Amino acid sequence: MSRNQNHKIGMYEPRRCWVGDSHKICYSTREEAEVAAKVAEYDHHAPELSVYKCEYGDHWHLSSK
Repeated sequence: MSRNQNHKIGMYEPRRCWVGDSHKICYSTREEAEVAAKVAEYDHHAPELSVYKCEYGDHWHLSSK
């Protein structure tokens, strides 16, 4: 197997769902979503993010204000 064919090994692809026109990452718990929001703010200088329960499933999403 060449190096280019092997580039996806070990990569994590989060679960997602469609919310309107957006394909959003799903978080299993409110706490998990809140931690992800803080990490995004700190590591990626994202604006302040809030969390909300998805109306289409039993999971949570992030939203900018």
